[in-house]
Amino acid sequence: MTQLDGIVKPKTKRSKRFLESRAPKLIEDVKNTMIMKGGNTSQTVTTALKDIYSLKKPNALLYFQCSLLVPFQEFFSKKSDCSLFLFGSHNKKRPNNFIFGRMFDFHVLDMFELGIEKFISLSQIKTSKFPEGTKPMLIFAGEIFDTDNDYKRLKSLLIDFFRGPTVPAVRLAGLEHVLHFTALEGKIYMRSYRCLLKKSGCRTPRIELEEIGPSFDFVMRRTHLASDDLYKLAHRQPKALKPKKKKNISHDVFGTSFGRVHMQKQDLSKLRTRKMKGLRKRKGEVVDEDQEPKVAKVES
Repeated sequence: MTQLDGIVKPKTKRSKRFLESRAPKLIEDVKNTMIMKGGNTSQTVTTALKDIYSLKKPNALLYFQCSLLVPFQEFFSKKSDCSLFLFGSHNKKRPNNFIFGRMFDFHVLDMFELGIEKFISLSQIKTSKFPEGTKPMLIFAGEIFDTDNDYKRLKSLLIDFFRGPTVPAVRLAGLEHVLHFTALEGKIYMRSYRCLLKKSGCRTPRIELEEIGPSFDFVMRRTHLASDDLYKLAHRQPKALKPKKKKNISHDVFGTSFGRVHMQKQDLSKLRTRKMKGLRKRKGEVVDEDQEPKVAKVES
């Protein structure tokens, strides 16, 4: 590939296919994640990074060999084509430290530094696990996720981080993995469950949750948030993807569609109704508009 005036031109078909795969698309590919181990880490951080990697496979890359990796550099994001990252480190001032972040246009958009206070690994819970690549169901509990600006951004980041691929339909038996996040008293509790479908005696199965790990107790330490203008720019959608607004159609909170139909004024005098025997005119009956019906005598 050659670069002229800032424009990269491919020389071979292979390089052309590579550039086309990295080019912007109307429907973007699944977001990949860089999971990196810092220069100084503890056994807790190392095991936790491996467990997060097992949740994210196959849409994640694990970097453990190089100890000088800095996730905030543009080079690593471009090289690995990753828009999400997780960096683990450990020191005396900030022990067992996680940094969750995401990129926009290969530059840092948001970062959250979370400290691990309690951790239970996947191997410590002896239960059967879910298959690799299972799309999880995300549950957020806590009023602060909807009221505090930092926790709103953290919720958005965690959804981006764990949501997996976008699919048009979901099979009921494929809903096996549940990730539950609870914000309470300044801490964030992350739990991982396996969804079990039991017989209930009716068509709808009975659901049971079995904890499979990993389990985290986080505390928020530092944040780096994008400005409102940059955050709005990152959420901009192309016009081709925006749904066309249809007139006289509204939706409720449950997604039910309601339509309004406009009709011309009807002439009720010509309205055909069901005929009943009791309302039929009898032979020889004269009906006056102002008086009650009278029966006329018929002379023979």
